[in-house]
Amino acid sequence: MTVPFLELGVAYRELISEIEPAVLESLRSGWYIGGDDLEKFECAFASFTGAKHCIGVANGLDALRLALLSMGVGSGDEVLVPSNTFIATWLAVSQVGATPVPVEPLESTFNLDPDRLEEAITSHTKAIIPVHLYGQPANLDPILAIARKHGLFVLEDAAQAHGAKYKGRLIGTDGDVVAWSFYPGKNLGALGDAGAITTNDAKIAERIRILGNYGSRTKYVHETLGCNSRLDPVQAVVLSVKLGHLNEWNARRVQIAEKYRRELATLPGLKLPEVPEWAEPVWHLFVVRHAKRDVLQASLKEAGIGTQIHYPIPPHLQKAYLGLGWRKGQLPTAESLAQSVLSLPMGPQMDDASVDAVIAALRRRA
Repeated sequence: MTVPFLELGVAYRELISEIEPAVLESLRSGWYIGGDDLEKFECAFASFTGAKHCIGVANGLDALRLALLSMGVGSGDEVLVPSNTFIATWLAVSQVGATPVPVEPLESTFNLDPDRLEEAITSHTKAIIPVHLYGQPANLDPILAIARKHGLFVLEDAAQAHGAKYKGRLIGTDGDVVAWSFYPGKNLGALGDAGAITTNDAKIAERIRILGNYGSRTKYVHETLGCNSRLDPVQAVVLSVKLGHLNEWNARRVQIAEKYRRELATLPGLKLPEVPEWAEPVWHLFVVRHAKRDVLQASLKEAGIGTQIHYPIPPHLQKAYLGLGWRKGQLPTAESLAQSVLSLPMGPQMDDASVDAVIAALRRRA
């Protein structure tokens, strides 16, 4: 049996009777920038997360970048970021002229280790970006306490955590700003690039709207050096439809993850993700570790099981960041994870037979 790592078309086909009429209605409305469809989604997603404000933007990277700009982060500042994350978290910091300062993760959850934050803080530190990696919430309370102690902003990178809960509350309002990606493969994914920002701070929300609209709140009157980063209303319509199914889809992801954790727990060579008692992950990815990861991946491929590596090269070792002077061996936890992590097939459209096939293949080969 062949089990692909991800099939985006299946989710579209499941909702085709809802998506296509909604998109057609939007196209016929004549509103192709802004308008009611965008406002409806922004209101719906703000309500879903519990935030007072939601601002749609062009993509997840723009969400991070505009959030940093809205908080005044810029040249000469430092921002604490996880050493183990997708490079977009770092790129946003660099694009506003600040310097990303990596902090190592906990190996148990892959997320930023709060106990390592204070040693990385300097007089130039302006903000902290915890990432809710793979759909698993970061431990926010100690991060927020450290930020308050040192007068720092907290920007949550929730690109992979739509619907995740931390201590019973939905991700979306704890930090000063929360950045979201709606890349097609996310738990809540558009049919192209899309992103959003949620916040309870009205002034920050207004600054983000101005920055993303050419630095303007009134046509042809430009208050600051802005950019063009707006969520397309057609994508907003698609997201509105999918938002109505997100809880159901996340529940299916949880079912699959629980079966993986139960059925694979006895495999000695496989290290499974741990879930703290205060976390309710939404399993954007189900990431295991194996000492001979590349051999295992090749073997699973032969068995028809698709997998991915998230992420094979940590940001500090990417060519793009050679200028920061980081060298191999300086961030050993991130480097160890990059050498051993493997993402198994995960998605709400996976049937039981596919899940069983993945488990059976791992039992034979792990």
